[in-house]
Amino acid sequence: MKYSIASYSFHGMFNEGKMDIFGYLESVKYRYHLNNADIWNMMLASFDDDYLKKVKEAMDEKDLYLANLCVDCAEVWDCNPEARKKWYENGLKNLKAAEILGAKTVRIDMGGRDLDMSEEQFEYTVKRYREYADIAYNCGFMVGPENHWGASRVPENIRKVFEAVDHPSFGILLHFDNWDVDKENGDQLCAKYAFHTHLAAWVIPYCEEKLQILKDVGYKGHLGIEHHSSKNEYSQVAWQLATARNTWNAMKTCSEMGTVVL
Repeated sequence: MKYSIASYSFHGMFNEGKMDIFGYLESVKYRYHLNNADIWNMMLASFDDDYLKKVKEAMDEKDLYLANLCVDCAEVWDCNPEARKKWYENGLKNLKAAEILGAKTVRIDMGGRDLDMSEEQFEYTVKRYREYADIAYNCGFMVGPENHWGASRVPENIRKVFEAVDHPSFGILLHFDNWDVDKENGDQLCAKYAFHTHLAAWVIPYCEEKLQILKDVGYKGHLGIEHHSSKNEYSQVAWQLATARNTWNAMKTCSEMGTVVL
């Protein structure tokens, strides 16, 4: 299993001015000994090419690659046409940043505050994601929504959009246990679409179940550690990462010994 740590995990320190993107890169390399970054776009100080190239240089200096660019403020659907236009422009800007930073995957939210999707919303969402997937394909990464909020927290909506977009560079960021409908089955139903994941602290007590789901679908991406409390972030992230690693290693050991892992 490959692991990453979402830079959002340090949003408390970031908001207090105690960490910036460069401090985050130092942390994942030298505190947590990972070989990749997992950047929340709000931690980027600018989208100017020169600045983004400096971030890329900082990653290169540490032999880090960008596992995921997690994009806020660029959701695909909004009932307000003016907001929709603004989010679209932000989406394109972030896709350009992903190209410069060498991202492997990009999360852009589906949008829509309601659980139900209108026909207009569905058609627009599919159209935009096809456009984004074409860009992603040409740049060598994957793009898609996270089951994050609103319409995306319904597994059936994820399935419908995925099948309608029907593109090799389109998938989802699977946020474990983050569903408003069919919560018991959502992870299992949608894991096959996943190119990246978020494993929150509240999922850690039963992360073996979630890791088994990934194993069953042959998942090849990263297990993304994401912390949310904004408190004691260094130690909380270390605990989440260590627990996930230990759980996965124990599962591997049991499998190699011929023990059935439930």
